[in-house]
Amino acid sequence: MPEGHVTHALAGRLGHAFGGRPVAVSSPQGRFDDGAALLDGLTLIGASAWGKHLFAEFEGERWLNVHLGLIGKFSVMAHHLDPDPQRPGMPAGRVPVQGQVRVRLLNDTWVGDLRAPTVCAVVTREKVDQIEARLGPDPLRPGADPDLALRRISRSTKPIAELLMDQAVLAGVGNVFRCEVLFRHRVDPFRPGKEIRPTTWLAMWDDLVTLMPLGVAFGQVLTMDDQVADAIAEVADGSAAVHTPALSGGRPGDRFERRFYLYKRTGEPCHVCGSKIRTQLVAGRNLFWCGRCQRRR
Repeated sequence: MPEGHVTHALAGRLGHAFGGRPVAVSSPQGRFDDGAALLDGLTLIGASAWGKHLFAEFEGERWLNVHLGLIGKFSVMAHHLDPDPQRPGMPAGRVPVQGQVRVRLLNDTWVGDLRAPTVCAVVTREKVDQIEARLGPDPLRPGADPDLALRRISRSTKPIAELLMDQAVLAGVGNVFRCEVLFRHRVDPFRPGKEIRPTTWLAMWDDLVTLMPLGVAFGQVLTMDDQVADAIAEVADGSAAVHTPALSGGRPGDRFERRFYLYKRTGEPCHVCGSKIRTQLVAGRNLFWCGRCQRRR
């Protein structure tokens, strides 16, 4: 499942490609015809994300709410079509349908195709507020309150590994960040939330506030200390822009080697202590942890 940094990056691409101009909206698949008709020809004001929820705001107080779920994809690609003189700002040509496209956004330069989302709906401002109210704080949103998550964690007997996957506790964190952040702070993933010290939680939160924007900038999850240090340096000197995933939606070669402390390394030696990495299903996803480094203290 795409984690929150993917949704935030997508919001940025949609805003860049379609923001401030009328958008032709259709449903090549046919399953979103009614919703597309409500948005077709309206100006897209902007796009934002809260956790794994995407909100594209159109004029007339209409929002397109998307949740990609496990297999959803939303590609944004450049194209070149002649404008339709009868509909200013609208393309006259056709873009070939590839696969089952639930929603297509189109202007004279860009095409955005949404496939296989879990949620795809036209909603009101009130509904957007309701969705955001039930989500936990998002480390990628300015002003997010880590104490709100802490209050929910400190009242729970559920293991912290389960709570980190609960979007009502913390929005946007998925399985990769869950496993890696727990390891980076040597936290036993099965420790009940009420036993997590506030200082431990705030250190984990600060780590997520550092790591998740790197995911937006580079299009990949970075958690190993050497890679994180190099990525931060590239962001600081401006060279990160060279590696930022293209607005075309295509996936360029990863800037960094894909490696992690724990994720998908079952049975392999821990990079720190050499113990074998363990795995167990927790909150519907495979949790990876080191039994020695993450012992309960």
